[in-house]
Amino acid sequence: MPFGGFMARERWPTRLIFLFAAVTSAIGLGNVWRFPYLAYKYGGGAFLLPYLIALVVAGIPLLILEFALGQKLQKGAVDALASIKKKFSGIGWLALFVSFIVISYYAVVMGWALIYLFTSIGTQWSADSKAYFFNNVLQLSDSINVIGNVVPAVLIALVICWVMIYLSVWKGTKSVSKVVGWTVPIALILFIAMVIRSVTLEGSSVGLSFYLTPNFSALLDTEVWIAAFSQIFFSLSIGFGVMIAYASFNKQTNDIAKNAVIVGISDTLFSIFAGFIVFGTLGFMSTAQNVPIDQVIASGPGLAFVVFPKALSLMPFATIFSMIFFLILVVIAYDSAFSLVEAINTVVAEKTKMKRKNIALVVCILGLLAGLIFTTNAGLYFLDVIDHFINSYALIAVGILECIAVGWVFGAEKLRAYVNKVSEIKIGKWWDYAIKYVIPISLSIIVALQLKAEFIENYGGYPDWAIAIGWVAVLAPVVVAFLLPQKKVKASSN
Repeated sequence: MPFGGFMARERWPTRLIFLFAAVTSAIGLGNVWRFPYLAYKYGGGAFLLPYLIALVVAGIPLLILEFALGQKLQKGAVDALASIKKKFSGIGWLALFVSFIVISYYAVVMGWALIYLFTSIGTQWSADSKAYFFNNVLQLSDSINVIGNVVPAVLIALVICWVMIYLSVWKGTKSVSKVVGWTVPIALILFIAMVIRSVTLEGSSVGLSFYLTPNFSALLDTEVWIAAFSQIFFSLSIGFGVMIAYASFNKQTNDIAKNAVIVGISDTLFSIFAGFIVFGTLGFMSTAQNVPIDQVIASGPGLAFVVFPKALSLMPFATIFSMIFFLILVVIAYDSAFSLVEAINTVVAEKTKMKRKNIALVVCILGLLAGLIFTTNAGLYFLDVIDHFINSYALIAVGILECIAVGWVFGAEKLRAYVNKVSEIKIGKWWDYAIKYVIPISLSIIVALQLKAEFIENYGGYPDWAIAIGWVAVLAPVVVAFLLPQKKVKASSN
């Protein structure tokens, strides 16, 4: 059905489906390759304390904010924020531009996982997993200065991924509901199977000890707390406009606080148990190769596509568990990817009279074209640069601006009153302080520290022109977002 005021808004068929959609949007590749490494780096089991505190004082409050905006106003990110103040539509546009940039390269990473899923038969990477990833799959050039050509296998995988994304969103909530109804149970079953297998491997206790043994002295390091707050913010899909869009398809009486708690806890539990998979398997690898575990630990793509494939190849029934692991990666990447597209589609549908399927087609084609640079021989370098600047600055800027818009202009207490009206769990004035002070100050500190590092040394040692591209990826959306024509939007009376 079309959006806008001329026809009834689409609805999720059940509250459970909404929760499935929100949880799968939150859970992504970062849960697998970033959280476990951060826990290991910042105090092991002790890292859970600042992480859980960050979840309570920042993660869940921000989820409540975005759920409440979408549900109360029954609008996507742009119109919901414009309902507060006309010029705040720019915040919504910025969130969507960020979503588009992220999905342009996130779909490529999903494509890598798809390639590994198909090559799991025979574990083709077993001889040299590092050479297989960088030389065979990516065909990586020596530096970002050598762009080279498009890698055919990566391009084909990317096209397949975008076709999958289109088929998930072309009918809006109707098609999204069907997809998450299947992917959530499948992913959960596979995930549990992988956890059980990982913790029962010979030597898994070595890895789990590294992962969970608390080093409470680490809690005195401010960097640990900054890492915890950063991971919470990035992990919950906050600042993309996704949660606002998804919540706008709820009835205005849906329990917001309970939904936010469920999504926040689900995402956290997935991250924690992903750590069991990662470190249980790395402990096995360390034991099998008779090398210290700190020599096999890595983060980011290197963990998922170099270290882990090697570990999987050493396992009994390597092919089966390789297929399970990479199918999990494909599924969680897939669900996160189409949620970003759905956030964009929702706003475009509200702003135009285009049919949903046509909007989805245009967005998917543009996303595919934008992602071509990441399929070249220098694709990994460009992905690294863009991802760093978008996550370090643009995404955080959206979060800060949302807090200012709601906390200081709309009124945190006003939105809290609505949340408490529809929620079984009542939130107190602490939420107002979190939105107005704790979260924006915390995020501002993160930005300040990142900026300090940028001025000391170019990120990753990249040349100035590559760093300039990263800044353009941040600043251009900001400028365009706030220059777009602003249309007065009436707020809901509810």
